[in-house]
Amino acid sequence: MIVNAIAHAHKASYYNTTVFTADTLIKLDSVKDKKLLKPAQRIAAKAKRSAKQDTSKKVARLDTTKKKPGGLQSEVKSVADDSTYTDPDKKITYLFGNARVTYEDFSLDADYIRVDQTNHLIFASGRRDPKTRRYTGRPIAKNKDESPLTADSILYNYQTKRAYSYNTSTEQEGNFITGGEAKKLNETEVAYHNILFSTCSLPYPDTHFGIVITKGIGEKNRIISGPAYLEIAGVPLPVAVPFGFFPKPNSRSSGFILPSFGEDARLGFFLRNFGYYKAFSDYLDLTTMASVYSRGSVEIGTTARYLKRYKYQGTLALNFGSHNYGVSGDPFTRDYNIQWTHSQDANAHPGSTFSASVNAATQSYYANNPATTNYNIQQLTQNNLRSSISYSRTWAGTPFNLTTSLSHSQDLSRGTVSLELPTFNFNMSSISPFDNRDRVGEPKWYQRVTVSYTLQGTNKVNDVPESQLFKASTLSKRLQNGFFHQIPIGLNLNVLKYFQFNTSANYSERWYFQSIRKRYARGSIRGNEQLVTDTVPGFTRAGEYALNGGFSTKVYNTLSFKGGSLKAIRHVMTPSLSFNYRPDFGDPVYGYYRQVVSDAIVPYPATSQKYSIYESSVFGGPSSGRFAGVSFSLDNTIEAKMKARSTDTSGADRKVSILQGLSLSTAYNFAIDSFRLSPINLNAHTALFNQKVSVSLNGTLNPYVTEVRDSVSNGTLVKYIRPVDRYTFQNGRFPTLTNLSMSMSFSLNSATNKKNPAPNTLQNMTAGQAQQLAMIDSDPSRYVDFNVPYNVSVNFNFNYNNSYLTKTTSSTVSASGDVNVSPKWKVQYTTNYDFKAAKLGITQFSIYRDLHCWDLSFRWTPFGIYKSFSVDLRVKASILQDLKLTKRKDYYNN
Repeated sequence: MIVNAIAHAHKASYYNTTVFTADTLIKLDSVKDKKLLKPAQRIAAKAKRSAKQDTSKKVARLDTTKKKPGGLQSEVKSVADDSTYTDPDKKITYLFGNARVTYEDFSLDADYIRVDQTNHLIFASGRRDPKTRRYTGRPIAKNKDESPLTADSILYNYQTKRAYSYNTSTEQEGNFITGGEAKKLNETEVAYHNILFSTCSLPYPDTHFGIVITKGIGEKNRIISGPAYLEIAGVPLPVAVPFGFFPKPNSRSSGFILPSFGEDARLGFFLRNFGYYKAFSDYLDLTTMASVYSRGSVEIGTTARYLKRYKYQGTLALNFGSHNYGVSGDPFTRDYNIQWTHSQDANAHPGSTFSASVNAATQSYYANNPATTNYNIQQLTQNNLRSSISYSRTWAGTPFNLTTSLSHSQDLSRGTVSLELPTFNFNMSSISPFDNRDRVGEPKWYQRVTVSYTLQGTNKVNDVPESQLFKASTLSKRLQNGFFHQIPIGLNLNVLKYFQFNTSANYSERWYFQSIRKRYARGSIRGNEQLVTDTVPGFTRAGEYALNGGFSTKVYNTLSFKGGSLKAIRHVMTPSLSFNYRPDFGDPVYGYYRQVVSDAIVPYPATSQKYSIYESSVFGGPSSGRFAGVSFSLDNTIEAKMKARSTDTSGADRKVSILQGLSLSTAYNFAIDSFRLSPINLNAHTALFNQKVSVSLNGTLNPYVTEVRDSVSNGTLVKYIRPVDRYTFQNGRFPTLTNLSMSMSFSLNSATNKKNPAPNTLQNMTAGQAQQLAMIDSDPSRYVDFNVPYNVSVNFNFNYNNSYLTKTTSSTVSASGDVNVSPKWKVQYTTNYDFKAAKLGITQFSIYRDLHCWDLSFRWTPFGIYKSFSVDLRVKASILQDLKLTKRKDYYNN
């Protein structure tokens, strides 16, 4: 029951000392209610004076005599912090100060409680604080597993279990009953008089929206009322009913979902999001909604949520849309979408996990169904969808583990789909086969040898057009499969105290059940030969190996300073030199590469091409070209040591990072006759201003001379480049910068934004979190965190590319964040600017107002293809999520 212990003033013992404060539900005037307050104050004072006769006993046990047939079967227990007084003649006990009375499953807490053993009555009330004049210590009653009840006063008969209360307040499943009077008639029924039935927990006048029930009967799952009217912020509206039926469920209940109506500029008038909610049980429900438009378009969606405690939970959504955005008579565009999330409790099956995150749709689904995503800009403009269903297993006490998955990736701009049905990965973690578990002391060199093993297998279809995805020939002709084995063997040793020596041998092998052959079509026209690719079935294997060994060390340089807050600067260099060898697996002796020739008959010119018979396979093939040479890399870090701040009581020196990393790498191949030196790669990254600004840079330098030459083609002058096997420094020039990318990000959060624990994953989040996540995914505007006063994020990106013929640059800056204008107002924004195009990208502003039991939001996209604005006023209560007012104007609606 929502209300289970009720009361009013009884005989002369009831007194109402309520004042208009933040912790009361009604407003009383001290002058107007003077006559009502004085008798109550005299009775309380007299009882307290009498209580001084016995202040040592603060715990009283009542009805402890031998139970008579038909009498009470339990005893009434009571306790008070201040004092307890018992009138032996009238068998009345008075309890003062944080008093508590319990009887069977019923408990009652209040500042003042009177227990009448003769009449089996318990009366409870609060008191007016003489200093603050607030009414404090209001009674709180609790019965069995029901929600607690708060009132100004409660009168309870512990023999008949009937009760009477005044100015009641209780909550259940987002429903709040406040004010008025209530009388408990029996175990299942409560009589109400002038109560407010609402979704707001705040006391009057902050209760913004509710229904005043003048007379009614409350049952377990509903309230049957007489006259009732609507009230907002204490103002009655001319909306009333002579009788009503209000659901008051303590569990999920089925029911119809009322639609919203309006007009779409392209689809016509609509009834949107009407349907039916079916609660099969507390562990399974189904929501089906539809939208219809006057010009024939239809949207239908159904969402199922399921839960098995301590096992798993998930959500499955299927959506269909049929739209005609053209002229009347044009064919309708049909779109589909499926979303599924599933997570397993971490303790359900130790050692194994199963999870799913699926989002698949037709190419135009998000563009044609904007209402299903609440016109969310991020979803409307996304270009890629990804899905994964995975299962993993770890065998305790062994180095083995297995992961298998089904995955899907979709390019909405190209309308293509890639599937992996399925992929598995079997791993053996690194072990030392020559080491002894019972070894004592340092291991021998051979005991440091490590070996591991990885096996991957997949069935994959790449870049299939949506129209061909479900054709029988797609899986029979375009499905690619294969296995990939990898065995790395390694050894790490310390040499000459300061050097780290590492060597490894890597062997990998691919197994395929098909390969390709290329040929030129017979009858091809000279200069326009047609290359044909044939798929040849049959098992083939391709193995390759590589050997490498190298040394690395660290070099420290320290520059010390005297005086000032800067004590020292330390520079750490980490050079690494390795020797690598890999055979040329493009040699015809291996059979992995072949040559295709157009026509070898003299004197006709022949066109030839070298290709790998595994070039379109899922794991590729061995690489061609022999490498026998050295690789070199150098990494640098710089940090400063600063004196402790005067406010730091520990006195420990501070370490400040100046340069977190600056590295360059290259390689030299002795096995080839030209262009032996590889391009030089540069990488740098650091963080400034106490880690608030992050800067990273990547670039490539070409050490060889590249000439730009002219040619004539079809009477047009054409420029082309020609590499020369000559270093640029031989011509007195620095290596040419061919590409450079730089990014800078700035993030600033309020000091009150404390670190939160790592976010839960699908595998270990609770059922409540899964439900909240589903709500946020369907409508991100439902979640706004007012606990973070401000958050600013700025990202700058710059790219430079030099192809010798042309030089291109691009630079963009994006900004997003939010700020609390006040504790209840928040402003969010996101925008970006392209410096080269000199224009703003998609920009959106949002304003949110927390109205406690309501949310008010305003979103505005001022320009661009998605120019729009919307205003939403929504009830927070989960059971009334469809109760909202919306005003929208955008590129879809007028």
